[in-house]
Amino acid sequence: MRRNDREITDSEQINSFISEEKIMRIGFIDNGEVYIVPVNYGYSVDDDKYTFYFHGAMAGRKYELAKSRPSVGFEIDGKYILLEADTACGHSAKYQSIIGTGTLSLIEGSEEKKAAFEYVMKQAAGRTGLEYDETVLSRTAVFKLEVKAMSCKAK
Repeated sequence: MRRNDREITDSEQINSFISEEKIMRIGFIDNGEVYIVPVNYGYSVDDDKYTFYFHGAMAGRKYELAKSRPSVGFEIDGKYILLEADTACGHSAKYQSIIGTGTLSLIEGSEEKKAAFEYVMKQAAGRTGLEYDETVLSRTAVFKLEVKAMSCKAK
């Protein structure tokens, strides 16, 4: 990180930020091109090791890349406030962001999918303990992103 004075290392601040946001972007490399897809997510933290969960179709570009190129980048941003000025170059912004890398895998078992969806539902809807239709689960891809490296920044 170029601006170490903006780095956030406090785990409580990082967790607070992640828990407030709703969308993360996953970046893949696809035949030399970058492919970025926004997803809603849930997450868990175990001994400062982050794991993110999201879902999608069992077909399509994201699904195929997750299977063939599981090394990804990710980004979450938020708390954006424009700081206006009298000149264009004088404008600035307040924000917070997280960037990182990790490895994607697909969750296969029904019970594991339900456990992952609990994290997603907690993040997206603030609720857990909902019923899950087995038919829908069987045709839904559930992704697990194990974080290798992550940094958090704020201005």
